[in-house]
Amino acid sequence: MAKQKPIAILALLLSFTLLLAACGQGGDNTAATSAAGSEGSKATGEKIKLSIWHNFSGDDLRAKVVRAQIDKFKTEHPEVELDEQAIPPDGYRQRLKTVAAANEMPDVFFVQSGTSIKEFYDGGLIQPITPVLDEHPDWKDNFIAGSLDTLSFEGQVYATPLSGSATSFLFYNKSLFEKYGVKVPTTWDEMMTAVKTFNDNKITPISLGNKASWLAQSSILSSLADRVTGTDWFLKAVNQDGAKFTDPEFVQALQYFKDLADANAFQTGFNSLDNTQMEQYFAEGKAAMMIDGSWALTNMAAAATEEQLSQIDITVLPSVPGGKGDPNSMSGGSGGGLALSKSVSGDKLKAALDLIYTVSGPEAMQAIADSNSIVTYKVEPDQSKVMPLFYKAFTLYKSLSLTPVYDAYLTSSATDAVNNGLQEVSLGGDPKAIAQKIQDAQARDLGK
Repeated sequence: MAKQKPIAILALLLSFTLLLAACGQGGDNTAATSAAGSEGSKATGEKIKLSIWHNFSGDDLRAKVVRAQIDKFKTEHPEVELDEQAIPPDGYRQRLKTVAAANEMPDVFFVQSGTSIKEFYDGGLIQPITPVLDEHPDWKDNFIAGSLDTLSFEGQVYATPLSGSATSFLFYNKSLFEKYGVKVPTTWDEMMTAVKTFNDNKITPISLGNKASWLAQSSILSSLADRVTGTDWFLKAVNQDGAKFTDPEFVQALQYFKDLADANAFQTGFNSLDNTQMEQYFAEGKAAMMIDGSWALTNMAAAATEEQLSQIDITVLPSVPGGKGDPNSMSGGSGGGLALSKSVSGDKLKAALDLIYTVSGPEAMQAIADSNSIVTYKVEPDQSKVMPLFYKAFTLYKSLSLTPVYDAYLTSSATDAVNNGLQEVSLGGDPKAIAQKIQDAQARDLGK
């Protein structure tokens, strides 16, 4: 995607920029003072104080790997006093926005690729990590082509992905499909037939946990809508250049999601369940299918039994009638990575870059892959360490073309309009009205 600054930046980020402009008139002197302070700390034996925020707070294997790499940095750098905050994912983005508005950013922090990191870049809140990549060319040169694009601006890299984002795997319970004689759906008609058959037999067709509202957008709509509209249409709509979210094809995509909800495809109360509860519900055999991202693999590897995992298989979403998109595709791309606050300098800067390399470098990439997590790095998972389901997903992922995840491209308010709109649609809302809200938000943010 072309790296263009929007004509109108979100009001929150405008306040960031104004605040930084007010504070930055003596920028060189500030950096020099900070560096001098660091040298003074070394001379007096004081520790370098460094902070890191991330959302790897759970018990899944990838979260444990990331925290273990942070612990390794602590052991290898006794001269650094590291203030680590592991914040649950559901509230993480809002916490970052709050401290950004107060100009109290952590020194190093996890941020999602695409729109999320772009907001911090547009607000002047982060600095490149290109120097540490250039220092380790063996690391820099082994990322899969294009995987740094949504984390880079104007030729500089601002984070490297800690994982690959594959958001729309269709997981299914082989035993339930065999028991009720249901064909694994490859077309939309077959999907709706499967939904009816499982409902008739009092089995939840599709497990969904949309409490945080992003999951239906990221895991269902991003791929489903691309099946309908194709990627070119979406990118034009994002840029408000030749396409609008009120176009009939996008309204049709919302209608397909509404059709699932109207057919009782999801369990009762799905808008009140989180994705962990959703994954447990599916793993326990209470639902026949689940549409979820690659993160579910590492979650289930940590929480599900071997017997439960042996019943699960994996594929992609079905095609739709007359769709313009590639059915052999999945929404995804690079996941998020560790960004560096603009205010960090001197010895603290060197320590911060060392921390980023420890958590994101080749050793970490191998460990993350071995935790049943997809990475956009040239590494092969150790089959003796990963579950067979993950290796099958990893192989499937490599065979697919990747299409945009909506919230990596839309503005924040347009993303909110999609997320909230899907909850409305699932409760009987009008797809045309929701499409208009999404269109209005994106056009307003871009000043069009």
